[in-house]
Amino acid sequence: MLSKNKDTMLEIKGKTIDNETRCVHYHSELDIIAIQFKCCNTYYPCYQCHEEQADHVAQVWPTTAFDTKAILCWACNTEMSIATYKQSDYQCPFCTAPFNPKCSLHNHLYFEN
Repeated sequence: MLSKNKDTMLEIKGKTIDNETRCVHYHSELDIIAIQFKCCNTYYPCYQCHEEQADHVAQVWPTTAFDTKAILCWACNTEMSIATYKQSDYQCPFCTAPFNPKCSLHNHLYFEN
């Protein structure tokens, strides 16, 4: 899947089921973000999509890299930093679209604590 993000096109890999980054694993109306994985600089909707399609083990983003733009809000096609996402209170700070608060259960798979 390709996402038009401002002036660039970002590819979202994984088993997406619609054009809003929902995948076969997570597809509620709140599942509208994709995460760029540190290990491959590739966007996936979730860790399971990465596990199934990547040929390597996922790496977590270290706290020293939280200023990296690695989260994509599909609602407004805005790429935001990890720090911005983590401080967002499960709502896009750019368009106010709600994010799935249950994603916090998987933070340890994406981000260093």
